Amino acid sequence: MNAAVFTSSALSLPISFCKTRSSQLTRKKGVKGEFRVFAVFGEDSGLVEKKSQWGHLFDVEDPRSKTPPYKGKFMDVNQALEVARFDIQYLDWRARQDLLTIMLLHDKVVDVLNPLAREYKSIGTVKKELAGLQEELAKAHQQVHISEARVSTALEKLAHMEELVNDRLLPDRVATESDRPSYSTSVQDLDREKTNIGGKSLNVSGPVQPYSPHLKNFWYPVAFTADLKHDTMVPIDCFEQPWVIFRGEDGKPGCVRNTCAHRACPLDLGSVNNGRIQCPYHGWEYSTDGKCTKMPSTKLLNVKIKSIPCLEQDGMVWVWPGDEPPSPTLPCLQPPSGFVIHAELVMDLPVEHGLLLDNLLDLAHAPFTHTSTFAKGWSVPSLVKFLTPSSGLQGYWDPYPIDMEFKPPCIVLSTIGISKPGKLEGKSTEQCATHLHQLHVCLPSSRNKTRLLYRMSLDFAPILKNLPFMEHLWRHFAEQVLNEDLRLVLGQQERMLNGANIWNLPVAYDKLGVRYRLWRNAVDRGDDKLPFSG
Repeated sequence: MNAAVFTSSALSLPISFCKTRSSQLTRKKGVKGEFRVFAVFGEDSGLVEKKSQWGHLFDVEDPRSKTPPYKGKFMDVNQALEVARFDIQYLDWRARQDLLTIMLLHDKVVDVLNPLAREYKSIGTVKKELAGLQEELAKAHQQVHISEARVSTALEKLAHMEELVNDRLLPDRVATESDRPSYSTSVQDLDREKTNIGGKSLNVSGPVQPYSPHLKNFWYPVAFTADLKHDTMVPIDCFEQPWVIFRGEDGKPGCVRNTCAHRACPLDLGSVNNGRIQCPYHGWEYSTDGKCTKMPSTKLLNVKIKSIPCLEQDGMVWVWPGDEPPSPTLPCLQPPSGFVIHAELVMDLPVEHGLLLDNLLDLAHAPFTHTSTFAKGWSVPSLVKFLTPSSGLQGYWDPYPIDMEFKPPCIVLSTIGISKPGKLEGKSTEQCATHLHQLHVCLPSSRNKTRLLYRMSLDFAPILKNLPFMEHLWRHFAEQVLNEDLRLVLGQQERMLNGANIWNLPVAYDKLGVRYRLWRNAVDRGDDKLPFSG
C-alpha cells in the first residue's frame, strides 16, 4: 500500500455521540434541622462537575478545540500520526464523561431514595423517578461499552501508525508494481486488521492447494441429529474423502469410509440393518467401528474399513477426520437461552469452504448484494466497522445491531436484533426487542465444494414452529439469500483459480475475515500457538 499518504476525512471520531452541556451542581436544603440533601441538576440533564475526592479524574479539558487542521487534506505519515493521537485524547475525555454520567445518575438515585426527600413525594412519584433513572443508567452503561470498544480500536490504530513511522511502511507484495491497482490510503484504512506476517502480504490466490493435515485435527459438525434415524444413513464428503454416518446397535452414531472393502462399492447405496450398514453389491455388513461382521455366501474374513471418531452433541453429529488424538471438548453450538430452533437445513454448494466463510463473516456487502431479500431497504452507512477484542474472533457490527463470532474450524454464529420482523432497529442487539440467531457450518467437502449446515432460531413467535410447511418456507428464503451470494462467490472463485488475489485491499469492515485468514494460515503452517485464541 502507499502508506505515506493519508486523508483525514475518514477518521472516525465519535463527536456526534452526545454533546457536553454546561451545567452546575445545585444544592437543595432539607426542611428538618438544616440537613442538606444533595441533588444533581444540569441544563437538559447534561453532565456536571463531580465535587468529590475523585474530581481530579474528570478534570480533563475537552480536546476538540485542538483538533488537528487536516480535515479534507492529504497528509504525510507524521501528520496522520498526530491525528491518531488526538483521536486517543478525545476518546479518553469521552470515556471520562461517560463514567461521570453514571456516577451522577447514581447520586440521583440516592437523592430519590433519601427518607427526608420521600416525605414530600408519593410512592408513585418515587417509582416513576426511579424507573426513569434506571433507563438513563442503562443507556449510560451502554455508552461506556461503546467507548471502551472505540478506545480499543483507536489504540490499535495508533500502534499501526507508529509501526508505519518506524520505517516499516512498505510490506512486500506478491504482485509486481504494474499489477498493483493505483490508489491512495486513507486514515480509515488504519483501522483495518494488520495483514502482514513475516513481511508478506495476505495472499489468497491461485488453485486451491491440498488441505493441510493440521486443518483436519478439529471436531467438525457434519449432520443434524434429527436427520440420522436408527435405520437411515448420511453420506458426506470431508476433505475429499467419502464417508457415511449411521447408528450402531447401541444407538450411537459412527462414521466409516463410504467404500466397501470388497469391490469399492459406495455403501450409502445399501441399507442399515440392526446397527450395521450393508453393501448393496454382495451384502457385506459393517459395524460403526468399520469391522466387517457378515459376508454372505463365503467364509468370513478379517476385514475392516477405516472409521473415524464420531459423536453427537447440541443436536449435531460431529467427526474428527485428523490423525491426532481427538480433543476432549467440543465448542457449544446450542442456541442462546430463550431461543427456539425453527429450521435446520443442509445444502451442498459448489464453492471452496474458505471463500464461503469469507462471505459469511462479511456484512458490509448486505445493502448491495441482498437488496431483494433480508437487506431490502437497508440504508448505506458512511462507515461500517466490525469491532473486536484484541485477541478474539468475535465482536459486533457498527452500525448494524448484529453480534458475530467465528468458532474454529468452520463455524459462524450470529445474533441479529430485529425490533420488528424483517427490519433492523437500534444500534446494538441489546436495544432490540426480538432476535434471530443463526448457525452456519461450512464443512470442507473438497477444494471446490462445501457442505453447508444452517440452523435458525428465534426468541419470538414460537407458534411459527408448529405451522405446516414452515420448513419449506425457510428453505426457500435461505436459498434466495444464498443465490444472491453464490453468483458473487463463484465469480471470485473463478478469478482466484486463474491467479487473482481475493484479499488485495482489506479495509476496516474486513477485520473478522482477515482474522480468520490469519488463523487459517497459522493452522496450515502447524504453528504451536494459534492467533486470536485468547
